[in-house]
Amino acid sequence: MSKNSENKSRNLDAMNQKMIRCPICKKEMPWAGNKFRPFCSERCRLIDLGKWASDEYRIAGEKKEAPDTDHDEKNLTEE
Repeated sequence: MSKNSENKSRNLDAMNQKMIRCPICKKEMPWAGNKFRPFCSERCRLIDLGKWASDEYRIAGEKKEAPDTDHDEKNLTEE
């Protein structure tokens, strides 16, 4: 086995053993083989999605007004 493939094998072993903590319930679970990562379950994934949808989570930055689409459409038809 070449040195490069040995390193890849070690990296895969380390990933398979890596434990993560669910950001919602804080339960520890392995990273590898977890189809809901970074969450532990579909329940925690949906709780997180609900928090984004209800504006509990926000990305910092200036609030910008949405462009007036009626005005833009009028300009396109006039040209």
